[in-house]
Amino acid sequence: MTEEQRAEQGAGEGAERRTVDSPEVLKALAHPLRLRILRHLGKTGPATSTTLATALGENTGTLSYHLRMLERAGLIEDIPERSTGRERWWRGVRGLDIRRPPQSELTDAERAMAGELDRMRLEEDVELLRQFTAEQGTSEGWMRGSRGLSHLTKAELDSFHDDYLALLARYARGPEEAPEDARPVLLRWFGLPAG
Repeated sequence: MTEEQRAEQGAGEGAERRTVDSPEVLKALAHPLRLRILRHLGKTGPATSTTLATALGENTGTLSYHLRMLERAGLIEDIPERSTGRERWWRGVRGLDIRRPPQSELTDAERAMAGELDRMRLEEDVELLRQFTAEQGTSEGWMRGSRGLSHLTKAELDSFHDDYLALLARYARGPEEAPEDARPVLLRWFGLPAG
């Protein structure tokens, strides 16, 4: 899936990684509110449906439904030791490497969901690029970017991608483990033939 999702859900150094590539995960991700829930949990840490409803401007009934969908897909989990009575605390599942199932294994409906997820991610990425361009000069070093060109074989591109994922896993941690001076940082990588 996206490296952002891997970063938000990723494991810290030495933690076990688990690859997830089912159509159910794709379906769970192909909804804007669910993406916002995952982003919020990734940025701020565990939350209840009530605190999420307040933070995201939604009602608790709507949030509860979408939390159940994310839980069924294995993207979030409740924290039994923090939950009391009817109030459940949720956190993103750590150590997930979310990958898109091969196109040949998807139904037409699942391919349509994948297209919708791509559209939502593209809109988000374009907005992040606008923000980067507008604010990089005043970010005090918090915004970094790089562009490059290399001549690679497909095997080398695959290796580069795997190395990138390993690097993400090495630096990935949630808000609970982050030092006081850490900030959530969105990361992107993509490679494509130059023409």
